[in-house]
Amino acid sequence: MLFSKKTAIKSSNSSAFHDGMRDGFPIGLGYFAVAFSLGIAAKNAGLTPFQGFLTSILINASAGQYAGFMLMAANASYLELIIVTLIANARYFLMSSALSQHIKPDMPLYHRFLLGYEVTDEIFGITIARPGDLNPYYTYGAFFVASPCWATGTALGIIAGNLLPLRIVSALSVALYGMFLAVIIPPVHNNKVIGALILISFAASFAFSWLPVISTLSSGTRTIILTVAISALVSILFPKELRRETQNES
Repeated sequence: MLFSKKTAIKSSNSSAFHDGMRDGFPIGLGYFAVAFSLGIAAKNAGLTPFQGFLTSILINASAGQYAGFMLMAANASYLELIIVTLIANARYFLMSSALSQHIKPDMPLYHRFLLGYEVTDEIFGITIARPGDLNPYYTYGAFFVASPCWATGTALGIIAGNLLPLRIVSALSVALYGMFLAVIIPPVHNNKVIGALILISFAASFAFSWLPVISTLSSGTRTIILTVAISALVSILFPKELRRETQNES
């Protein structure tokens, strides 16, 4: 009986892993395309292909990596790099908290750590959508396919940035901004407050680069101040709107 139960568990885990690989394949293709553009930013920050590959394997976060590469290119301090990366990736705390509600109480601690490490926007989306209790092997399967695509795309982007002419590299750098526009535009259609805040962020960033005293701060410090200030202001002024949006997305 015990042997039969273990066999059933292994079969269930194997099936979940293969399901994760299947669902992670299209995510991996998207990751590769985006990471290639991210590699251009990494190249501009002076990273080698191996360093870019290692960064993408360890971080798994486009916004956090992009912010980190920009700060590295601007010769920001380690403290600025840590704070900006933490702020840019803070949403993963919320995603991990949501996933924890679907975890069995007796799940081993090492599974919990691995799941927390593998949380990305897309992998979180397909994992949280699965009915029933969370099987970590499903997430492992998706990550097993998607993560190498992300890391490889970053490394190849750096290689391309080193081989291609400067004009083409500059053109490819614009692709990353296109990715951010693709992320920004859909929510703006559903919530005008977000659109207004984006415009305010642009205007405030421009003003901070010209205002006395503030303009003398490093770009990393200005980014930290703007991010914290605008996020806090939105939380105070529009708590109901943001809460309603979160409920609709879930």
